Amino acid sequence: MPASARAAARRAPRRPAPAADRAPRRAAPSARAGRPVPCRRFNTSGGRPGALSVPSPTVRPVSPISPVRDIEVQASFDELDDPLREITFVVVDLETTGGSAVTEMITEIGAVKVRGGEVLGEFATLVDPGRAIPPQITMLTGISDAMVMDAPRIDAVLPAFLEFTRGTVLVAHNARFDIGFLKAACARQGLPWPGNAVLDTVLLARRALSKDEAPSLRLGALARLFGARTTPDHRALHDARATVDVLHALFERLGGLGVQSLAELQELGRDVRPAQRRKRHLADHLPQAPGVYLFRGPSDEVLYVGTSKNLRRRVRSYFGAGELRGRIKQMLTLAVRVDHVVCAHGLEANVREQRLIAAHLPPYNKRSRMPDKVSWVVLTRETFPRLSVVSTPPLVESVCLGPFGTRQAAQNAVEALQEVVRIRRCSVRLSRTPKGTPCALAELDKCGAPCAGRESAEDYAGHPTRIADLVRGSSDEVLARLREELERLSGQGRFDQAARVRDRLAALVDAVDRRQRLGAFAAIEEMVAAQPDGHGGWDLVVIRFGRLVASGRARRGIDPMPVVDLLQASAETALPGNGPLPGASAEETTTLLRWVETPGTRLVRTTAPWSSPARAAGRWRPFAAAAHLARSDLLRRPWS
Repeated sequence: MPASARAAARRAPRRPAPAADRAPRRAAPSARAGRPVPCRRFNTSGGRPGALSVPSPTVRPVSPISPVRDIEVQASFDELDDPLREITFVVVDLETTGGSAVTEMITEIGAVKVRGGEVLGEFATLVDPGRAIPPQITMLTGISDAMVMDAPRIDAVLPAFLEFTRGTVLVAHNARFDIGFLKAACARQGLPWPGNAVLDTVLLARRALSKDEAPSLRLGALARLFGARTTPDHRALHDARATVDVLHALFERLGGLGVQSLAELQELGRDVRPAQRRKRHLADHLPQAPGVYLFRGPSDEVLYVGTSKNLRRRVRSYFGAGELRGRIKQMLTLAVRVDHVVCAHGLEANVREQRLIAAHLPPYNKRSRMPDKVSWVVLTRETFPRLSVVSTPPLVESVCLGPFGTRQAAQNAVEALQEVVRIRRCSVRLSRTPKGTPCALAELDKCGAPCAGRESAEDYAGHPTRIADLVRGSSDEVLARLREELERLSGQGRFDQAARVRDRLAALVDAVDRRQRLGAFAAIEEMVAAQPDGHGGWDLVVIRFGRLVASGRARRGIDPMPVVDLLQASAETALPGNGPLPGASAEETTTLLRWVETPGTRLVRTTAPWSSPARAAGRWRPFAAAAHLARSDLLRRPWS
């Protein structure tokens, strides 16, 4: 192997971190060198509580609350998730009886396992193809029928070869040929193909070399160009050894183009617009940490906001061939800068993303742009209340059902309630002694006709009371009545009507259950919760009135309780407002509730018990799940 190729495969190119990146970045809820470190605050703007700071294009400290800092230095390209020096490659070459993997057989396998420029092992064997080798193949490879007479068959060789390649990246010169034969052999033997990542040195050479430098990309030509120590001669192991030298030489060439990881190497074989690839430097300053990233345009406007567990890797992926969304490609042509906010864990990143999208309304984000654009079902405040769908929840204490993502979903819940509750459906405001004309619904016994004076205010009050009891969880009588109606229709063979009642009942169960869970969750003044981070530590959050006010992490080996104390002491002040969700948007509170309800999450501290009413709709979740399953199965079923 050339010394230059060996050095290229082993070296770890690093860039000195800018001064701003060498400074302490944030008061992070993590630990370095066995030290507990402080939490991060959410109110970093110095303005109103809960306002998010505008992230700057460089890393900066965030609201330090203690002299203890978590020092982070910008990582080099070599510190990507899959640097080439840490990847184990198996360079493979085959000799066969012909060119078709469908009709021809393997006669020889040669493979070399390498990592970091060092050879770890070799695999070489002749294979009995079970047929005569054509004379022209013998002239080309030198492999004759006599040579393979005592060789093992492919069914004995293949399991050993698959074990040799387990957990590695396969490399071949013209990989479609070699990998195609190996996949066909596995299929004939009934063995599953392991799905190793594959690199083709032909494709890599096309990207790394000009036509003037390499008019031919045949293995022999490249081996001469790079001065390979082994001359390819159409014998499997010799060709594999030559391909190793070619691979390392290509790594050296591609390293100068900034290709240092397996993902970047794989993207070279795909078509990416030059303008898109040239902007990859926008991700160079990003850390390998969870957080939020913001693409900014030429006027400093926010174009797109996203989150990732690894900021640099995610942003770099936008400039590769894996990005296929047309809108995002259009956004990338406008982007001139990427800002970021490092977060303690994924939950904080999700919440920050929601708040930033709501604040900036980036044109290329589809979801979370209007977190308050939801619908609610309320009982109007009048003598004869009725159900109404509104976009703003009441600010005073009132029966309220929601939030619903669409107005149609809210209307479906209204129709489910009207199915068994004789509450009026007209929108006319009635006096205490109305003297109108009853509508057709009264004749169908769906309404008591208070508009015509047939039902007094005292008698009518029982209808909204039933709905209020359902929402508050003191009674599920309305749900039971709908279930009885469903069973009655089914017993009569009226299955279409029964299915409609079933779907309405399931939608109502979901709506009431969601309202009860969110309401109980958002009513707690302060809650501290912890979730395993998957590495022996804990992700920590402080939630007040359904709003995330502090987040942190206690790494493995660190006592989490001092970190919890710091989180509570430095958390954002959250003053409850009016309405059913007093602390945050419905989207944020729902995100937090989903995280807290995840199995394995532990409640560390809470100012009040977190409980559900005795007759809550949660008891009906199995029915709702079965109804949704039945509906989805019906929609998937092909009809002729």
